[in-house]
Amino acid sequence: VQLQASGGGLVQAGGSLRLSCAASGRSFSAYYIGWFRQAPEKQRAYVAHISTSGGSKYYADSVKGRFTISRDNAKNTVYLQMNSLKPEDTAVYYCAARASATSYSVSYNWDYWGKGTLVTVSS
Repeated sequence: VQLQASGGGLVQAGGSLRLSCAASGRSFSAYYIGWFRQAPEKQRAYVAHISTSGGSKYYADSVKGRFTISRDNAKNTVYLQMNSLKPEDTAVYYCAARASATSYSVSYNWDYWGKGTLVTVSS
């Protein structure tokens, strides 16, 4: 599966953005989809992930209550709605896919990655 993240940009603190992760290839609905982010000079960090059906969603504590992940399997797309953005949310955001979700917060467990999209939150 090939992934492409989009929707990043510059936003003021307190604002919102919606990221999209569009997938091509077979069996999109068979994959868990996750979002990670990497701030300058920091390691890639887990943000959220969603189950194959969309019925289960998981979030890092740092974004819980502010970010919402969703998917539309008919459109082969996963979304990350980001509200109440903070300057510390500034990072390149990546989407990733894998067939299972064990140890989901570890980036190297994810098999497929898209190019990232930059989110910049100004104070």
